[in-house]
Amino acid sequence: MTATPSTPSTPLTTAGGILIDGLTRSRDGAREAVDGLTPAQLAHRVDTEANTIAWLVWHSARVQDSHVAEADGSEQLWLADGWVDRFGFDLERDDTGYGHTPEQVAAVSVDSPELLVEYFDAVHQRTVAYVATLDDDAVAAIVDERWTPPVTLAVRLVSVIDDCAQHIGQAAFVRGLIERAG
Repeated sequence: MTATPSTPSTPLTTAGGILIDGLTRSRDGAREAVDGLTPAQLAHRVDTEANTIAWLVWHSARVQDSHVAEADGSEQLWLADGWVDRFGFDLERDDTGYGHTPEQVAAVSVDSPELLVEYFDAVHQRTVAYVATLDDDAVAAIVDERWTPPVTLAVRLVSVIDDCAQHIGQAAFVRGLIERAG
């Protein structure tokens, strides 16, 4: 794995630039985590309750897709661009993976890493285009009043980055276990 992230198009001196850099690191990590893996490796579970690499990467993209669509008022790419049909999982059409049972995790099965990367890239491109339009007032806007304190757009986007970083890190860890096992 490389320690150098892709060069951001927005300077790291802006809130948008920092957010885009964090999002890009997760996208790059997702690519590295699945690159060259077989369907069996993508579906490998370290135990019967564990998440697979495919699930971890898919879920990261789904969370980002759903949260950004809600923030910018658009339809999720998963639905709008037909990704739900391309993946063909036996899950609810708008499922993001939140709270999945071991059986639902097993339903997230893909034939190649390319499909995961293509979806993650599409979500990333839409997210970066959206974040690049945001100014300080926009990221300070309240987007969820169900929490105390209410959640701002900045906090929501940082939560997406954090969720992606954790799940992509888990996928990289599982990949390392697979590689060491031979």
